[in-house]
Order: sequence, then structure tokens, then C-alpha cells
Amino acid sequence: MKSGFIQFLFLLSLFAVSFAKAQTLSLPDSIAPKTTFHSPKKAAIYSAVLPGLGQAYNQKYWKMPIVYAGLGGSAYFFYANNKDYQVFRKELQARFLNETENLNPKFANYSESNLVSLKNYYQRNRELSILVAVVVYALNILDASVDAHLFSFDVSDDLSFSLRPFTSPQINPFSEYKTAYTSGISLHLKF
Repeated sequence: MKSGFIQFLFLLSLFAVSFAKAQTLSLPDSIAPKTTFHSPKKAAIYSAVLPGLGQAYNQKYWKMPIVYAGLGGSAYFFYANNKDYQVFRKELQARFLNETENLNPKFANYSESNLVSLKNYYQRNRELSILVAVVVYALNILDASVDAHLFSFDVSDDLSFSLRPFTSPQINPFSEYKTAYTSGISLHLKF
């Protein structure tokens, strides 16, 4: 079961990578030389349809295993907590209906309040795993959209910052000298 699931995830990742490479849109050199445009809407839709596909579209392949680990981990904890929840729920139902043939001898020493507490515990953890899966799914979509917005953002070493003094003439009609000079410091950003 596990090896089949891992193989499925691997094939899904390969499909996503090849699909994303085919979908990258390059603008003609006359408009914007050596600049690639990525649509945030398209990246968000890709991630909504298949989690991780938006990250592949944005060529951030290293994020795909993180998305699948988050979704797979929450699915695993949902499965484990749901299984334990169902066991305790069935035990409580059997006790409530006095069905002695359906009682589990493993829980003979447990009181009904203990079983209710355990059932509630696993139910809360099951619902929490669903919430975590929804949050990971939403963050996957948000991350793909933000990465597409910032895909062509320049992070080169040409960024600079400098402070320079300046003077500026000001015309003052109420003064006898008519022209005054203002001086100060200006901030210059080069990017």
C-alpha cells in the first residue's frame, strides 16, 4: 500500500513538472527581452486542481514535497484518529444498547466516562487533521499565486542605496529676497 502510494506521488510529481515546463509563457524579445511572465491566476488554479502543480508551474520544485508531506501527514493522522474514534464509538454504542456480544474485552476495565473522553479525544484530533489539511491546501494555493507574482522580480546585485545632499530653490513671494534655498538629504534607490 505504502509503496504504491509513494510511486503514485512520484509519477504525479513528474507529470506536474513536465506540465509546468510546457506551460511557461515567454514574451517576445521586442516587448521584454529575457523576461518570463507567470500568471498568478493560472498558478492558483493549477494548485487548486492539483496541489503542487502551481509550484511546478513557477519552477519551485523543492516546494512540492513539502505540500505533499503536509497533505499526506494530515491524511495519515485523519485515518489513524478516525480508526480509534470508530472503535471507542462502537464500544460505547454496544454498552448503551446492552449488546454483550459486541463488547470488546480489551475495554472491560474502562468506565463509560473514560470511553467518552477517549472518543471525544480522537474525534477532536480527527477534526483537527481535517483543519490542517484545509490550511495546507489553502497555503499551497496562496504560495503558488505569490510566487507567480514575484517570478520576474529582480534580485540581482545591481540594487543600491545612497544618501546625497541636495539644495532646491524655493520662490517666496512674501519675502524681500523672492528666492530662498532649501537644503537637506535625499535618499536614492537604484534598481
